[in-house]
Amino acid sequence: MNYGKIFRTLGILLQVEGALMTLPVIVALIYSEKCWFSLFIVSLGAIILGTLLRWIKTKKERIHAKEGFVITALAWILLSIVGGLPFYFSGEIKSFVDAVFESASGFTTTGASILTDIEAMPHGLLFWRSFTHWIGGMGILVFILVVIPSNADDMYLMKAESPGPSVDKMLPKVRQTAMVLYGIYFGLTLLNIALLSIFGMPFFDALCISFGDAGTGGFGVRNDSAASYNTACQIIITIFMFLFGVNFKLYFLIVFRKFKDILKSEEVLWYAIIYGVAVVLVTIGILKDVGNFGTALKEGAFQVSSIMTTTGYSTTDFNLWSSMPKAVLVLVMFIGACAGSTGGGMKVSRCILWFKQIKIELSKFIHPRSVNKVRLEKKAVDDMTLRTTNVYLMAYLLVFVISLLIVSIDGFDLETTFTSVAATQNNIGPGLGMVGPAGGFSQFSVLSKIVLIFDMIAGRLELFPMLILLAPSTWRRK
Repeated sequence: MNYGKIFRTLGILLQVEGALMTLPVIVALIYSEKCWFSLFIVSLGAIILGTLLRWIKTKKERIHAKEGFVITALAWILLSIVGGLPFYFSGEIKSFVDAVFESASGFTTTGASILTDIEAMPHGLLFWRSFTHWIGGMGILVFILVVIPSNADDMYLMKAESPGPSVDKMLPKVRQTAMVLYGIYFGLTLLNIALLSIFGMPFFDALCISFGDAGTGGFGVRNDSAASYNTACQIIITIFMFLFGVNFKLYFLIVFRKFKDILKSEEVLWYAIIYGVAVVLVTIGILKDVGNFGTALKEGAFQVSSIMTTTGYSTTDFNLWSSMPKAVLVLVMFIGACAGSTGGGMKVSRCILWFKQIKIELSKFIHPRSVNKVRLEKKAVDDMTLRTTNVYLMAYLLVFVISLLIVSIDGFDLETTFTSVAATQNNIGPGLGMVGPAGGFSQFSVLSKIVLIFDMIAGRLELFPMLILLAPSTWRRK
């Protein structure tokens, strides 16, 4: 294990996090809020500690896949702990575990909150809370690859942090790929902010909501999430949540004018189909209660976009809906967005591969000697990818079941317990029951919150980095 490289990378992470924390310091000063001092102290401390860690010498700069996974897992744990300190030191969140929960929920773009009165929070902390979505959406290590020189080994970091079955270099160098992806990410965020501002949303709200859209996070700045914004702004939020759930490779192809390759994107096609079908079902399911087709369609489109992309904003308390539309939301909660997007969940591409594997296996029962290959976007999928996809499913179910059993110790109803684990592991935010849009996670025990923090980070990192970090063989000397 290359411990020197691990500490040096974590040092860079702390320096970057400390530097980014200066933005909410400025916001707090603009609004003359006392929380600026807490933010400043944590920012300064992170930069100093990061500088000290970067002084640690290492005999070799190269890392292997194992170090890539370990660095990624430790980075996100450290990121969440340090990010929670301003909430705790300012006194706005009294419990350290609650502060880390809020921070981890932000960076992992989950949007689950322990806060009961969001509007009582200072603007500086509200900005930091939402800004963590934007930082975590594309990935903090991917951001580091943009600002520091890279080498061939950095692909291990990008693969470990980026959501989806696989990550390919779309340009010859990893840093070039990261720069283009962040350029697209930044551009879409600015467009989102501009449109929301033009259509009447206060600028501070537009900033924070756009950070949530971009990272598919869901932290709002109002107690009713997005319900009190006008219809135009709600439609804009719906569209951008959907857009940020698309595989960024599609935008990459648009930027480089590879329009023929865009038409081959099978995952994006199914993403749009699943979204469309879910919107129709939810609209039909709530039409009787809403009484107006236009309103039902708007609410259905917004909530499906929010839950499927794992953003978590709400314009209504869908906890009060009938069983059918709620069942649809739970289903898309697990499916999630596209691989290579900022969204969470199992990913549409994995669901496609599982469906095709089932189809082929059923065919073999009828024609035992037939030879069929699983294909995605007209390309044969290699056995390694299929094996990793299937192992992911088993690991997902294992983590889900263990988390469910531990959280159930708190004694809440099954709907609350089940969807609280589903909402955190899939990085969604709100669930059903006590953790619905009008509820929160403050009522859970410290043990359950720690488990849910683990689920949020594990879900954001596609499970494997966190599981590898905990595996004894990772630390065993050969």
